[in-house]
Amino acid sequence: MGDNRNFIIAIFLSVLVFVGWQYFFINPQMEAEQARQQAAAESNSTAAQTPSGTSAPGDARLPAVEGPASPLGDAPARAMLAREEALAQAPRLAIRSGELEGSISLRGARFDDLKLRKYHTTVDPKSPEVALFSPARTETPYFSEFGFIAAPGSNAALPDSRSEWQVAEGDALTPETPVTLRWDNGQGLVFHRTISLDEHFLFTVADRIENNSGAAVALYPYGLVSRTGKPAGSSFFILHEGFIGEFPSVGEKAIKYSDAAEDGPVKVSDSEGWLGITDKYWAAALVPQTGTPFVANFSEHPDAAVENYQADFRYDAQEVPAGGSIEIENRLFAGAKVGKVIGAYHEAGIYKFNLLIDWGWFWFLTQPMFSALHFVALQVGNFGIAILIVTVLVKLIFYPLANKSYVAMSKMKKLQPEMEKLRERYADDKMKQQQEIMELYKKEQVNPLAGCLPVLIQIPVFFALYKVLFVTIEMRHAPFFGWINDLSAPDPTSIFNLFGLIPWDPPSMLLIGIWPLIMGFTMFVQQRMNPLPADPIQAQIFTWMPVIFTFMLAGFPAGLVIYWAWNNTLSVIQQGVIMKRQGVKIEIFSNLGLDKLAGVFTGGGKSKS
Repeated sequence: MGDNRNFIIAIFLSVLVFVGWQYFFINPQMEAEQARQQAAAESNSTAAQTPSGTSAPGDARLPAVEGPASPLGDAPARAMLAREEALAQAPRLAIRSGELEGSISLRGARFDDLKLRKYHTTVDPKSPEVALFSPARTETPYFSEFGFIAAPGSNAALPDSRSEWQVAEGDALTPETPVTLRWDNGQGLVFHRTISLDEHFLFTVADRIENNSGAAVALYPYGLVSRTGKPAGSSFFILHEGFIGEFPSVGEKAIKYSDAAEDGPVKVSDSEGWLGITDKYWAAALVPQTGTPFVANFSEHPDAAVENYQADFRYDAQEVPAGGSIEIENRLFAGAKVGKVIGAYHEAGIYKFNLLIDWGWFWFLTQPMFSALHFVALQVGNFGIAILIVTVLVKLIFYPLANKSYVAMSKMKKLQPEMEKLRERYADDKMKQQQEIMELYKKEQVNPLAGCLPVLIQIPVFFALYKVLFVTIEMRHAPFFGWINDLSAPDPTSIFNLFGLIPWDPPSMLLIGIWPLIMGFTMFVQQRMNPLPADPIQAQIFTWMPVIFTFMLAGFPAGLVIYWAWNNTLSVIQQGVIMKRQGVKIEIFSNLGLDKLAGVFTGGGKSKS
């Protein structure tokens, strides 16, 4: 009965992993590749035009919020521009720091040119830097801006995306040198905007509005993040990409791109929190002024020609008294989701900003796993080595439980002859057979399910490590040794082209690399330490399971496959030591039919002349 239960559990887990891997990993991967190829083909076209009768991608529109929102209307169709051409359409103020480079468009005071200096598009350090923000009229505009909406019935001219701001102070925005912009409406309203940048990815935008018009003016300050299109491969089931926000009144708002159009705009009213758009490794998030009521809005622009997503907020009406002024301060995060940096912003007072990283439902496993890996990697200088060390530490933590399990398995092996006798004696009475076997278990104080514990322990650790490898930017392009130059990507080698000796690129399903083969071999060895099931069908299934897992895990991150192979190796050593102490025969050679050969090498066999 114990064998059957273990068999059923093992098969169930195998099928579950296989189906989930095929449905949630391979299919999205293929879709992402198709999207990437399509995007590349479009970007290479020199005659790309926006559809007739629609606005060009990235044309500004004011927030779609309730109240006095005033859409700018559609602009005439215009040809798409290369990035450098689009940047040259407006005067600019440079942004320079150790992490960022780019510029602010003085037309609209818009953040629309931002590159991440420490991150490249491929593992090649000479490849282009990752571009986070891109200006309007490029293929995929992505930008942020802050502005003002006039109150109903007001004739006051306010700056918009077409307004050209003047540089009042500063030559370039750096962490050491803030800049101040100025815009005068010619009617007594003067807008002063001071922008500062910390050493990482946080901009602070402080607006001061002076009113010399002789009459009080009411206006609605706002901020927005807008992007056209969505990143390739945004359909992975363990990762959220799309709108995101955290608010005390409603908690987390996480809206996938696919849901934004179907469900319509989502609004949240609060006086604290943040909102924005997140990708796998990058994000742009608005942080309104704490204590000032605002309405947050997440929406997709209803245009069949383009996919335009916008997260914005609008404050309640702010009155600028005649002869007086008001001040309001907002912040913008635009950069990489580095764990330490995000955590520091959270500790500095941004409400639950640590949740910008998608730790998932099992954050209580994922975050400690990441912290442990990150700490060890800082000491040894390699995340791959850190995976090996943390695996040993996890083994030590669970050693008492695993030890108890392996001892129980060893006891069950000792009972195999007795169990076989009972099966033969009650071959025609299955009910009696099971009763006698259970009585034997009870008499010898053996738990038939104890052998499942090592697998059950490994599953949550496996998932936590998978999540860490998949979502944390620290793992992106992290090398191991040899051919593994990115632990977050699959092993790039394949047995089907003799590991690169044959000039052929196999399809993804045939990318069975060296590390997956090592993992499969260690699984095979671990399996052969125990006798095969008596039933020939079950024996065949167990024989083929390492092969099935080798194919399944080949498409997973290399770091995960290395973990699994290393964990199997440690398990084999641990189980072997315990079995030897219990006086139980290790079945590796006999299960392979090599026991006689092993005896010759160990001196236990006799050669025949």
